[in-house]
Amino acid sequence: MISSLYGPWECAVIIIVAFILDLIAGDPEWLPHPVRIIGALVDFLDRFIRPFCPTPGAERRGGIFAALIVVVVSFGVTFVGLFILKGISVGLFYLVSVYLAWTTISARGLSLEAGRVMGFLKVSDLTGARRSLARIVGRETGGLTEADVTKAVVETVSENTSDGVIAPLFFLAVGGVPLAIAYKAVNTLDSMLGYKSERYINFGRFSARLDDAVNYLPARITAGLMVVSSMLLGFNWRASARILMRDGGAHPSPNAGLPEAAVAGAVGVRLGGPSSYGGVVHVKPHIGDALVDPTGASVAGSIRIMYLTGAIMAGIPAVIALIL
Repeated sequence: MISSLYGPWECAVIIIVAFILDLIAGDPEWLPHPVRIIGALVDFLDRFIRPFCPTPGAERRGGIFAALIVVVVSFGVTFVGLFILKGISVGLFYLVSVYLAWTTISARGLSLEAGRVMGFLKVSDLTGARRSLARIVGRETGGLTEADVTKAVVETVSENTSDGVIAPLFFLAVGGVPLAIAYKAVNTLDSMLGYKSERYINFGRFSARLDDAVNYLPARITAGLMVVSSMLLGFNWRASARILMRDGGAHPSPNAGLPEAAVAGAVGVRLGGPSSYGGVVHVKPHIGDALVDPTGASVAGSIRIMYLTGAIMAGIPAVIALIL
Protein backbone atom coordinates (compact mmCIF):
# COMPACT_ATOMS: atom_id res chain seq x y z
CA MET A 1 0.00 0.00 0.00
CA ILE A 2 2.95 2.35 0.56
CA SER A 3 3.85 2.21 -3.14
CA SER A 4 0.48 3.63 -4.21
CA LEU A 5 1.02 6.85 -2.24
CA TYR A 6 4.64 6.95 -0.99
CA GLY A 7 7.99 5.49 -1.81
CA PRO A 8 10.18 4.06 1.01
CA TRP A 9 12.18 7.27 1.44
CA GLU A 10 9.08 9.46 1.33
CA CYS A 11 7.46 7.32 3.99
CA ALA A 12 10.61 7.37 6.14
CA VAL A 13 10.89 11.16 5.98
CA ILE A 14 7.20 11.62 6.84
CA ILE A 15 7.61 9.36 9.88
CA ILE A 16 10.73 11.14 11.15
CA VAL A 17 9.26 14.63 10.67
CA ALA A 18 5.98 13.59 12.32
CA PHE A 19 7.84 12.09 15.29
CA ILE A 20 9.94 15.23 15.72
CA LEU A 21 6.80 17.40 15.57
CA ASP A 22 5.26 15.29 18.31
CA LEU A 23 8.38 15.66 20.45
CA ILE A 24 8.29 19.43 20.00
CA ALA A 25 4.60 20.28 20.07
CA GLY A 26 2.75 17.22 21.31
CA ASP A 27 -0.95 17.28 20.53
CA PRO A 28 -2.23 20.88 20.59
CA GLU A 29 -5.90 20.87 21.57
CA TRP A 30 -6.73 23.76 19.23
CA LEU A 31 -5.75 21.78 16.13
CA PRO A 32 -8.39 19.58 14.44
CA HIS A 33 -7.75 15.93 15.23
CA PRO A 34 -8.90 12.88 13.23
CA VAL A 35 -9.63 10.95 16.44
CA ARG A 36 -12.36 13.45 17.36
CA ILE A 37 -14.06 12.81 14.02
CA ILE A 38 -13.62 9.06 14.43
CA GLY A 39 -15.02 9.28 17.95
CA ALA A 40 -18.07 11.15 16.70
CA LEU A 41 -18.67 8.41 14.11
CA VAL A 42 -18.36 5.70 16.77
CA ASP A 43 -20.83 7.52 19.01
CA PHE A 44 -23.29 7.95 16.14
CA LEU A 45 -23.14 4.28 15.16
CA ASP A 46 -23.48 3.22 18.79
CA ARG A 47 -26.70 5.21 19.14
CA PHE A 48 -28.01 4.35 15.65
CA ILE A 49 -27.35 0.59 15.58
CA ARG A 50 -28.14 -0.36 19.18
CA PRO A 51 -31.96 0.00 18.88
CA PHE A 52 -31.84 -2.72 16.19
CA CYS A 53 -30.06 -5.16 18.54
CA PRO A 54 -32.66 -6.66 20.91
CA THR A 55 -30.64 -9.76 21.85
CA PRO A 56 -27.03 -10.39 22.96
CA GLY A 57 -26.29 -12.08 19.65
CA ALA A 58 -27.71 -9.15 17.72
CA GLU A 59 -25.59 -6.80 19.84
CA ARG A 60 -22.44 -8.72 18.95
CA ARG A 61 -23.31 -8.61 15.24
CA GLY A 62 -24.17 -4.93 15.50
CA GLY A 63 -20.84 -4.26 17.20
CA ILE A 64 -18.96 -6.05 14.43
CA PHE A 65 -20.84 -4.05 11.81
CA ALA A 66 -20.14 -0.75 13.58
CA ALA A 67 -16.42 -1.52 14.01
CA LEU A 68 -15.96 -2.51 10.38
CA ILE A 69 -17.71 0.65 9.19
CA VAL A 70 -15.48 2.86 11.35
CA VAL A 71 -12.23 1.20 10.28
CA VAL A 72 -13.11 1.01 6.57
CA VAL A 73 -14.37 4.59 6.46
CA SER A 74 -11.31 5.88 8.34
CA PHE A 75 -8.92 4.11 5.98
CA GLY A 76 -10.92 4.82 2.82
CA VAL A 77 -11.53 8.52 3.39
CA THR A 78 -7.87 9.07 4.28
CA PHE A 79 -6.56 7.13 1.30
CA VAL A 80 -8.92 8.65 -1.26
CA GLY A 81 -8.45 12.15 0.15
CA LEU A 82 -4.65 11.90 -0.03
CA PHE A 83 -4.76 10.30 -3.48
CA ILE A 84 -6.87 13.18 -4.82
CA LEU A 85 -4.73 15.75 -3.02
CA LYS A 86 -1.56 14.33 -4.56
CA GLY A 87 -2.98 14.97 -8.01
CA ILE A 88 -3.83 18.57 -7.10
CA SER A 89 -0.72 19.66 -5.19
CA VAL A 90 2.22 17.44 -4.29
CA GLY A 91 3.42 19.96 -1.70
CA LEU A 92 0.06 20.09 0.04
CA PHE A 93 -0.14 16.30 -0.13
CA TYR A 94 3.08 15.97 1.85
CA LEU A 95 2.07 18.65 4.34
CA VAL A 96 -1.25 16.91 5.05
CA SER A 97 0.49 13.52 5.20
CA VAL A 98 2.94 14.79 7.80
CA TYR A 99 0.15 16.43 9.79
CA LEU A 100 -2.02 13.30 9.83
CA ALA A 101 0.99 11.14 10.73
CA TRP A 102 1.79 13.54 13.56
CA THR A 103 -1.72 13.18 14.99
CA THR A 104 -1.30 9.42 15.35
CA ILE A 105 1.74 9.70 17.68
CA SER A 106 1.33 10.65 21.33
CA ALA A 107 4.73 10.41 23.03
CA ARG A 108 4.90 13.99 24.27
CA GLY A 109 1.24 14.00 25.28
CA LEU A 110 1.78 10.89 27.36
CA SER A 111 4.88 12.41 28.94
CA LEU A 112 3.04 15.62 29.79
CA GLU A 113 0.12 13.76 31.36
CA ALA A 114 2.49 11.64 33.45
CA GLY A 115 4.41 14.74 34.47
CA ARG A 116 1.19 16.47 35.51
CA VAL A 117 0.31 13.62 37.87
CA MET A 118 3.80 13.59 39.37
CA GLY A 119 3.70 17.37 39.72
CA PHE A 120 0.75 17.06 42.08
CA LEU A 121 2.55 14.40 44.10
CA LYS A 122 5.63 16.60 44.33
CA VAL A 123 3.61 19.22 46.23
CA SER A 124 1.85 16.51 48.30
CA ASP A 125 -1.49 17.02 46.55
CA LEU A 126 -2.68 13.42 46.41
CA THR A 127 -6.24 14.42 45.52
CA GLY A 128 -5.02 16.40 42.53
CA ALA A 129 -2.76 13.52 41.49
CA ARG A 130 -5.68 11.10 41.63
CA ARG A 131 -7.85 13.41 39.50
CA SER A 132 -5.06 13.92 36.99
CA LEU A 133 -4.37 10.18 36.84
CA ALA A 134 -8.05 9.53 36.06
CA ARG A 135 -7.49 11.33 32.73
CA ILE A 136 -5.12 8.64 31.49
CA VAL A 137 -6.24 5.38 33.12
CA GLY A 138 -9.48 3.43 33.13
CA ARG A 139 -9.29 2.29 36.76
CA GLU A 140 -10.87 4.09 39.71
CA THR A 141 -8.34 6.41 41.32
CA GLY A 142 -10.19 7.80 44.34
CA GLY A 143 -8.69 5.47 46.94
CA LEU A 144 -5.16 5.13 45.60
CA THR A 145 -2.16 5.81 47.79
CA GLU A 146 0.83 7.84 46.59
CA ALA A 147 2.68 4.61 45.79
CA ASP A 148 -0.37 3.27 43.92
CA VAL A 149 -0.62 6.45 41.85
CA THR A 150 3.09 6.33 41.00
CA LYS A 151 2.86 2.66 40.03
CA ALA A 152 -0.17 3.39 37.84
CA VAL A 153 1.77 6.13 36.01
CA VAL A 154 4.65 3.74 35.28
CA GLU A 155 2.14 1.16 34.02
CA THR A 156 0.29 3.56 31.73
CA VAL A 157 3.49 5.05 30.29
CA SER A 158 4.81 1.55 29.62
CA GLU A 159 1.60 0.20 28.07
CA ASN A 160 0.89 3.30 26.02
CA THR A 161 4.40 3.36 24.61
CA SER A 162 3.10 0.49 22.51
CA ASP A 163 -0.40 1.81 21.78
CA GLY A 164 0.44 5.48 21.40
CA VAL A 165 3.95 5.50 19.96
CA ILE A 166 5.31 2.26 18.51
CA ALA A 167 2.11 0.88 16.98
CA PRO A 168 1.33 4.11 15.03
CA LEU A 169 4.94 4.25 13.81
CA PHE A 170 4.72 0.58 12.82
CA PHE A 171 1.55 1.05 10.79
CA LEU A 172 2.88 4.24 9.22
CA ALA A 173 5.87 2.23 8.02
CA VAL A 174 3.79 -0.72 6.82
CA GLY A 175 0.90 1.07 5.13
CA GLY A 176 1.47 4.79 5.24
CA VAL A 177 -0.87 7.37 6.73
CA PRO A 178 -4.16 5.63 5.79
CA LEU A 179 -3.24 2.47 7.69
CA ALA A 180 -2.08 4.49 10.70
CA ILE A 181 -5.40 6.35 10.75
CA ALA A 182 -7.22 3.02 10.52
CA TYR A 183 -5.18 1.85 13.51
CA LYS A 184 -6.24 4.93 15.47
CA ALA A 185 -9.82 4.06 14.56
CA VAL A 186 -9.35 0.62 16.14
CA ASN A 187 -7.89 2.29 19.25
CA THR A 188 -10.84 4.66 19.45
CA LEU A 189 -13.33 1.82 19.09
CA ASP A 190 -11.67 -0.05 21.93
CA SER A 191 -11.51 3.01 24.20
CA MET A 192 -15.19 3.83 23.60
CA LEU A 193 -16.80 0.41 23.26
CA GLY A 194 -14.34 -2.18 24.55
CA TYR A 195 -15.60 -2.35 28.13
CA LYS A 196 -16.83 -5.40 30.02
CA SER A 197 -19.81 -3.45 31.32
CA GLU A 198 -23.41 -4.52 30.89
CA ARG A 199 -23.84 -1.99 28.08
CA TYR A 200 -20.80 -3.00 26.06
CA ILE A 201 -19.99 -6.60 26.97
CA ASN A 202 -21.56 -7.75 23.70
CA PHE A 203 -21.60 -4.67 21.48
CA GLY A 204 -17.97 -3.85 22.17
CA ARG A 205 -16.54 -7.37 22.23
CA PHE A 206 -15.33 -7.34 18.63
CA SER A 207 -13.74 -3.90 19.05
CA ALA A 208 -11.78 -5.09 22.09
CA ARG A 209 -10.59 -8.24 20.34
CA LEU A 210 -9.71 -6.33 17.18
CA ASP A 211 -7.58 -3.97 19.26
CA ASP A 212 -5.80 -6.96 20.82
CA ALA A 213 -5.18 -8.43 17.37
CA VAL A 214 -3.74 -5.31 15.71
CA ASN A 215 -1.51 -4.60 18.72
CA TYR A 216 -0.12 -8.13 18.94
CA LEU A 217 3.01 -7.53 16.85
CA PRO A 218 3.62 -3.88 17.87
CA ALA A 219 3.54 -4.82 21.56
CA ARG A 220 6.26 -7.39 21.04
CA ILE A 221 8.35 -4.99 18.99
CA THR A 222 7.90 -2.41 21.75
CA ALA A 223 9.07 -4.77 24.48
CA GLY A 224 12.14 -5.81 22.50
CA LEU A 225 13.09 -2.22 21.73
CA MET A 226 12.57 -1.31 25.39
CA VAL A 227 15.23 -3.81 26.39
CA VAL A 228 17.60 -2.25 23.86
CA SER A 229 16.71 1.25 25.07
CA SER A 230 17.29 0.19 28.67
CA MET A 231 20.78 -0.94 27.75
CA LEU A 232 21.58 2.27 25.87
CA LEU A 233 20.27 4.43 28.72
CA GLY A 234 22.13 2.57 31.43
CA PHE A 235 19.16 0.88 33.07
CA ASN A 236 19.20 -2.77 34.11
CA TRP A 237 18.63 -4.25 30.67
CA ARG A 238 19.40 -7.79 31.80
CA ALA A 239 16.60 -7.59 34.36
CA SER A 240 14.40 -5.98 31.70
CA ALA A 241 14.92 -8.99 29.42
CA ARG A 242 14.53 -11.46 32.29
CA ILE A 243 11.30 -9.96 33.63
CA LEU A 244 9.96 -9.67 30.09
CA MET A 245 10.49 -13.39 29.53
CA ARG A 246 9.20 -14.34 32.99
CA ASP A 247 6.23 -12.00 33.49
CA GLY A 248 5.38 -10.63 30.06
CA GLY A 249 2.51 -13.07 29.65
CA ALA A 250 1.11 -12.64 33.16
CA HIS A 251 -1.13 -9.67 32.34
CA PRO A 252 -4.81 -10.35 31.50
CA SER A 253 -4.22 -8.51 28.24
CA PRO A 254 -2.27 -10.44 25.60
CA ASN A 255 -0.23 -7.31 24.90
CA ALA A 256 -0.08 -4.88 27.84
CA GLY A 257 2.07 -7.08 30.06
CA LEU A 258 5.00 -7.13 27.65
CA PRO A 259 6.04 -3.46 27.73
CA GLU A 260 5.10 -3.27 31.43
CA ALA A 261 7.43 -6.20 32.17
CA ALA A 262 10.28 -4.69 30.16
CA VAL A 263 10.04 -1.40 32.05
CA ALA A 264 9.45 -3.05 35.44
CA GLY A 265 12.70 -4.95 35.08
CA ALA A 266 14.62 -1.95 33.79
CA VAL A 267 13.68 0.39 36.67
CA GLY A 268 13.40 -2.30 39.35
CA VAL A 269 9.77 -1.97 40.43
CA ARG A 270 6.83 -4.35 40.75
CA LEU A 271 3.67 -3.54 38.80
CA GLY A 272 0.22 -5.13 38.76
CA GLY A 273 -1.87 -6.11 41.76
CA PRO A 274 -5.48 -5.15 42.57
CA SER A 275 -7.26 -2.40 40.64
CA SER A 276 -10.89 -1.30 40.72
CA TYR A 277 -12.93 -0.85 37.54
CA GLY A 278 -16.56 0.20 37.81
CA GLY A 279 -16.70 -0.78 41.45
CA VAL A 280 -15.31 -4.26 40.79
CA VAL A 281 -11.83 -5.12 42.07
CA HIS A 282 -9.67 -7.01 39.59
CA VAL A 283 -6.54 -8.65 40.98
CA LYS A 284 -3.86 -8.68 38.31
CA PRO A 285 -0.71 -10.80 38.66
CA HIS A 286 2.37 -8.93 39.78
CA ILE A 287 4.93 -8.03 37.13
CA GLY A 288 8.54 -7.49 38.16
CA ASP A 289 10.41 -7.68 41.44
CA ALA A 290 9.82 -5.21 44.26
CA LEU A 291 13.42 -3.99 44.45
CA VAL A 292 12.34 -0.42 45.26
CA ASP A 293 9.01 1.37 45.75
CA PRO A 294 7.84 3.23 42.64
CA THR A 295 9.05 6.83 42.79
CA GLY A 296 9.33 9.85 40.57
CA ALA A 297 12.61 8.40 39.33
CA SER A 298 10.74 5.27 38.21
CA VAL A 299 8.32 7.41 36.20
CA ALA A 300 11.16 9.48 34.73
CA GLY A 301 12.92 6.27 33.74
CA SER A 302 9.83 4.90 32.01
CA ILE A 303 9.48 8.16 30.07
CA ARG A 304 13.12 8.12 28.98
CA ILE A 305 12.72 4.54 27.81
CA MET A 306 9.55 5.51 25.93
CA TYR A 307 11.28 8.35 24.09
CA LEU A 308 14.30 6.33 23.03
CA THR A 309 12.16 3.35 22.04
CA GLY A 310 10.08 5.67 19.87
CA ALA A 311 13.16 7.28 18.33
CA ILE A 312 14.62 3.89 17.41
CA MET A 313 11.34 2.81 15.84
CA ALA A 314 11.02 6.08 13.92
CA GLY A 315 14.47 5.57 12.45
CA ILE A 316 13.99 1.98 11.32
CA PRO A 317 12.12 2.84 8.06
CA ALA A 318 14.99 5.15 7.05
CA VAL A 319 17.51 2.35 7.67
CA ILE A 320 15.40 -0.03 5.59
CA ALA A 321 15.08 2.54 2.80
CA LEU A 322 18.84 3.04 2.84
CA ILE A 323 19.44 -0.70 2.53
CA LEU A 324 16.91 -1.00 -0.28
